[in-house]
Amino acid sequence: MNTNLQTIKRARAAQFLETETGGRIFSVYFQKKDGTMRDMVCRRGVRKYLRGGELPYDPKSRLLLPVFDLSKREYRSVNIASLVSFKVSGETYIVQD
Repeated sequence: MNTNLQTIKRARAAQFLETETGGRIFSVYFQKKDGTMRDMVCRRGVRKYLRGGELPYDPKSRLLLPVFDLSKREYRSVNIASLVSFKVSGETYIVQD
């Protein structure tokens, strides 16, 4: 399988993942808060498992991207500041500062 590899600025990557994934499944590779690396297949806009209420903070101000982890079937947040790469629709993006 031949994928295209592109570089993208961190600010543009955050905007892209927030607005242009359009409910599509994508994967992200990032460094977790404890320093370990994580690869996650996720999707934005999943509402099926919500139990009501809202986040007590603004994820955008903390550079977090709320997603639904498809393998664990739970909601997670991806730290945009530690994002290394992501893949959407066969396109792989390497995130740079």
